[in-house]
Amino acid sequence: AKKWINIRKSYGNFYKVPRNQTKLTIMLENLGMNYDGRPHSGLDDSKNIARIAIRMLQDGCDLRVNERIHGGQLMSVSSSVPLEGAPAPQMPRYRN
Repeated sequence: AKKWINIRKSYGNFYKVPRNQTKLTIMLENLGMNYDGRPHSGLDDSKNIARIAIRMLQDGCDLRVNERIHGGQLMSVSSSVPLEGAPAPQMPRYRN
């Protein structure tokens, strides 16, 4: 995988909270959810992250790729970059 959604970054930007409020257990708590499963279990962490992502989508968040690897370097991706597969933005047409 060379591109992904960093849910912590998306959560912080969407709900306008500082980075120290984006730990998995804190995000769940702030959304009124309990941690399901065993802490630090990869499978259980993934399921809980998915629950957060679903809630964010329900709350109107437009989840987009926000990090990628390029030339071995971690890079942030601008939220203004069009979604993959989406048509390129067009200039509005005005009637004469």
